[in-house]
Amino acid sequence: MTVLSVNINKAAVLRNSRGGCDPDPVAIARLALAAGCHGVTVHPRPDQRHIRRDDVLGLPAILDGAELNIEGNPFAPPREGYPGLLELVRRVMPAQVTLVPDGDGQLTSDHGFDIEGDLSGLSRLVESFKQDPVRVSIFVDAGVSGLARLARCGVDRIEIYTGPFAEAFARGNYNRELDACRRTACEAREAGLGVNAGHDLSQANLGSLLDAIPSIDEVSIGHALFCESLVGGLEVTVGRYLKILGQGRIGS
Repeated sequence: MTVLSVNINKAAVLRNSRGGCDPDPVAIARLALAAGCHGVTVHPRPDQRHIRRDDVLGLPAILDGAELNIEGNPFAPPREGYPGLLELVRRVMPAQVTLVPDGDGQLTSDHGFDIEGDLSGLSRLVESFKQDPVRVSIFVDAGVSGLARLARCGVDRIEIYTGPFAEAFARGNYNRELDACRRTACEAREAGLGVNAGHDLSQANLGSLLDAIPSIDEVSIGHALFCESLVGGLEVTVGRYLKILGQGRIGS
């Protein structure tokens, strides 16, 4: 069964844009879990543009058996307000850490690791993370090769970057990108690695991905899910305000 991990970064973006505490990302995570999702994903960045250290520290208390997945760049050094990915992981002991090669200047994660060029550095870092009982996943591009090397250095899973697939799906011609995802998933399985997928997945394209790769262990979805929630829940919320104002629709 493929499980759903809800990425709550967008709740923190909204909070940070105004200041204050609303919406509280931990409270949003609790709602997502109550709705039935299997886990929560956060991606704390050193520039603290969305999820912050204190958000991460508040999540274990609400999980009640669900999984926490922390994403981040393991090469990014600590700075004020950000203790570093390894330290955060050791503080909260998530079920999974996903290593992502993003820099401060990136709007969002937009590529996977270069396995050939980054392997030696990744191997040392994976060893550090594996000192604790944490599942380690590596963010990779669809179509990448050399996944057996990741397995040999202790990696447990890969997460396939599905951005190009989602873009191609929106254009209506996505067979090449979907095939790249399928081939990468197959190579990962042959190497003994689990397979996650994420980035720009949505209600529109997720079914096609799973039809092609039913063995995906986990999908992490944030941006599209919150956009869809805003649209899908807006009518209900506006109606509730109108009821308070005495203007509710008959029968609503």
